[in-house]
Amino acid sequence: MNGRKIISVMLALALVLGCVSGCGTGGQAQQGSDVVKEEESPELSIVSEAEEEASAPAVPEEAVQEDTAEGETLIYAHIGENTLTIKLENNSSAEAFVRLLQNGDLTIEMQDYGGFEKVGSLGTDLPTNDKRITTQAGDVILYQGNQITIYYDTNTWSFTRLGRVQNLSAEALRNALGEGTATVVFSLGER
Repeated sequence: MNGRKIISVMLALALVLGCVSGCGTGGQAQQGSDVVKEEESPELSIVSEAEEEASAPAVPEEAVQEDTAEGETLIYAHIGENTLTIKLENNSSAEAFVRLLQNGDLTIEMQDYGGFEKVGSLGTDLPTNDKRITTQAGDVILYQGNQITIYYDTNTWSFTRLGRVQNLSAEALRNALGEGTATVVFSLGER
């Protein structure tokens, strides 16, 4: 009987040691071992995204008009006596456009094209986020990274949406843009 107790105690001790050593390895792997894959640990991927956002260049808040009620970034397009309010998209192209406007207002000669848009050269390249979309009246689009367009009708192509003109019907937008060449001044502030 004495031998049976010794064997039972030894088996129990081996079982406890096995569990403790197994748990110890699992704890170490979760604390940063290269063995753990990122997709197995959501905490690691959240940290990575936060670090990525923190390293992205930020646009100074004081340089951008925001509708604080909805957190929307707004810029303006001035055409003669008309001012268009444009709500920007949340993408790197719109952020780069805002950085460009931080250097001062941008005046662009824009011409009608295809009976559905006004288009003009930015004079510089911006990063693109092209997606195949069908535009609507009021869409402000970056085309080929260096052309800006304001749509007053529809078109389907691979574009980068910079923003959208707010609170104007298609007809009111077309009237504001006028026919032929228009001088459009993009700015961070209203006039």
